Amino acid sequence: MTEQTLEQALHLTRAEDGVLTADLTGDFSNGMQMNPPEKGSPFGGLVAALAAKGMIDGLETRSPLRTLTVQFAAVARFGRPLEIRPKLLRGGRRVAYASAELGQAERLTAHAIGTFGPDSETTTIQPLRARPPSRESLKADEFSGPRTPWFTRHVDYVYDGGPHIDGGNIGREPVERLWMRTRDGLPLDAVRLAFLLDAVYPPAWTVVTPVPPMTSVDLRYDFLTDPTPDLCPDGWAFFEFRMLDIDKGWSMDDCIAWAPDGTPLALARQRRKLL
Repeated sequence: MTEQTLEQALHLTRAEDGVLTADLTGDFSNGMQMNPPEKGSPFGGLVAALAAKGMIDGLETRSPLRTLTVQFAAVARFGRPLEIRPKLLRGGRRVAYASAELGQAERLTAHAIGTFGPDSETTTIQPLRARPPSRESLKADEFSGPRTPWFTRHVDYVYDGGPHIDGGNIGREPVERLWMRTRDGLPLDAVRLAFLLDAVYPPAWTVVTPVPPMTSVDLRYDFLTDPTPDLCPDGWAFFEFRMLDIDKGWSMDDCIAWAPDGTPLALARQRRKLL
């Protein structure tokens, strides 16, 4: 069977009633490659990227995406079209608010809200600005193998000292730092950045063994800088994933993404429920 590309996975078809549909295949499963893709489900980064693209394309939004919040209501199934229903909640020249419902047939799988707004001339202070380590100085790690998720075949990984999955950070900070890009090598935009901000295993898995199964409940992105071809022409960005808390059946982690020149691109926060 021909592998679905990321471009194909992000392609949306518009129906007459304004509903957008996407095809979900096992190529983007969060299940391990040692098992059939159907043992997993469409991974959260793809769902977030489709929610963002659904609002951008469906509402023909011209302003950059500033925030994206996704609530995962139910697991989506492969082999069935994912329907995206974007809605403009309030328009405006400075800030616009939108939402999107994602589902299959009558079953809601995720709900997303987005905030859009143009840039303006003002004072610029970037305390998150940092020069990432040189990618050429690090050893490329394709993060491959039977225990890696299916979707990782669509991402290039270059770790700064990792990966530390399966307890590699026990006794140390629960952090993973790495360069990533989508394997098609296209310039980074908001949709592909939404994909990558969830393209690593939970940071909790670096300090707990055996790794506990968990599912995403809430995923929030804050886009600090509109990613443009000038900032990330070959798609590379540097990410730092950090576990903040794991307690009473819940975990929380953060992520910061930077462009190669150190420009802060986005923040992400994810709450997961341990199963």
